[in-house]
Amino acid sequence: MYGLIGKIVAVEGKRGELAEILTGMEAMPGCSSYLVGADAADPNALWVTEVWVSQEAHAASLELPVVQAAIARGRDLIAGVENRVETEVLGGIGLT
Repeated sequence: MYGLIGKIVAVEGKRGELAEILTGMEAMPGCSSYLVGADAADPNALWVTEVWVSQEAHAASLELPVVQAAIARGRDLIAGVENRVETEVLGGIGLT
């Protein structure tokens, strides 16, 4: 399984609006887990943790209309992306 963990920093005061877009995602083919969390220490930051059946499934998801729409809606709310890490997911609670 392919994993991504990334910190997204929202424009000052826009974290809630960006979180609504990211948490409103629909089920995506090949996605086993998609979690959005608020950073406890940074009032503008979100952490997104994703688990995919493969890197190819993640790449294909970026072409889905729902993902393209979310990117378009959220683009101006993002000040930056930090700490993007790719992982090889070995397992865990809640994963099939």
